[in-house]
Amino acid sequence: MTRCTTSHNGAKDDITQWSKRHPGGYKVITHYAGQDGTEAFTAFHNDEEFVRKHMKAIHIGQIMEDQVECKDVVKDFAELRKTAEQMGLFNANFLFFFLHMSHIIGLEIASYIVMRTYGFTWWTFLACVAMHGTLQAQVGWFQHDLGHLSCFKSSKLNHFFHYFFMSTMKGASAKWWNHMHYQHHAKPNVMNKDPDVRLEALFVVGEKMPKVVAESGKSSMPYHLQQWYFFIIGPPLLFPLYFQFMIYRHMIKQKEWTDLFFNSLYYARFLFCYVPLMTWWQLLIFYEAFRVLESIWFTWVSQSNHIPMEIDVDSARPWLELQLRATCNLEQSFFNDWFTGHLNFQIEHHLFPTMPRHNYVRIAPLVKSLCKKHGVDYKTKTLLEGFADIVRSLKSSGEIWYDAYYHLQDQYPEN
Repeated sequence: MTRCTTSHNGAKDDITQWSKRHPGGYKVITHYAGQDGTEAFTAFHNDEEFVRKHMKAIHIGQIMEDQVECKDVVKDFAELRKTAEQMGLFNANFLFFFLHMSHIIGLEIASYIVMRTYGFTWWTFLACVAMHGTLQAQVGWFQHDLGHLSCFKSSKLNHFFHYFFMSTMKGASAKWWNHMHYQHHAKPNVMNKDPDVRLEALFVVGEKMPKVVAESGKSSMPYHLQQWYFFIIGPPLLFPLYFQFMIYRHMIKQKEWTDLFFNSLYYARFLFCYVPLMTWWQLLIFYEAFRVLESIWFTWVSQSNHIPMEIDVDSARPWLELQLRATCNLEQSFFNDWFTGHLNFQIEHHLFPTMPRHNYVRIAPLVKSLCKKHGVDYKTKTLLEGFADIVRSLKSSGEIWYDAYYHLQDQYPEN
């Protein structure tokens, strides 16, 4: 077996075997194999000293100070993080999260009361689909906060409530989310490392991936039309089909039986509440309808921040540059904050993934200032511009694939 090492804060660790026991998943840490993972290590761990105690067994050496290259942008970003800590920006406002949780539970109760009181009619169907779709989208943002350990100081409390909201309230998988999402944060828009851009079975994104797919000769879709079929197989079907398959595949393959148990509680609760109120066909249509609404909501929001940005191979860039090349913001407003779960501040979230989201607005001016100092582009768009750019970027990437693919066909025609 090839030895796999990484480093952080001058310490060199052998993660060959230990990566399989890494709480955040084995892939997220192996993505930094052979690289300095100091900035990623700091970004993901609130209590670094506690984590280091558990890594003593894999420590294999120390890198000499004169061998460690520390760029000015790295030093300045470390200072910015210290400033954020001194400002108390990593401390959660429990009232904020309590109110957010309350409006989720309120929507759940309201939907049940409407259906139980008035029965299944077209207007109750549409009203309850709207309420369920909204509460599922908002549970998605709330579980995201918990998964990033930003609601409580205790990791155990964050993980427990993450299980509850992601699995029991949403019917998904906390472990699957951790496995996928932490990789995305560690290497955003990095080909072969970020699962969110591993889309070539259906879509090509960025400027390099279309050429790579064309040159492979394994093009599985008419990518030059992807800006059109995106509306059919993208947002509407991500949650109802693809995520459902991947979630259960992960839980069964990885033997995540605790996760599967919490997940089953969602369906037990849902069936207990709604089977007495409608027929099985009505129940199936109701369930799929609010899942489609949730899927459309999530996909347009999440992809507006990343798909139109740079997508490239891994270049081991400093944290600030890595995140800013792959991420943009959407304008701030009360509606945008609520609608996107504060992921309109995607830049700040990616730089400080464990920071409670209600503090992004406070750190944003300091991030802008640092970006200006180092010549890093800090992009902000309106909500509709962000949505439109998804389609524009898909069209552009599809055209790149088309030109590359048919140019190769002309060069090497089949005999």
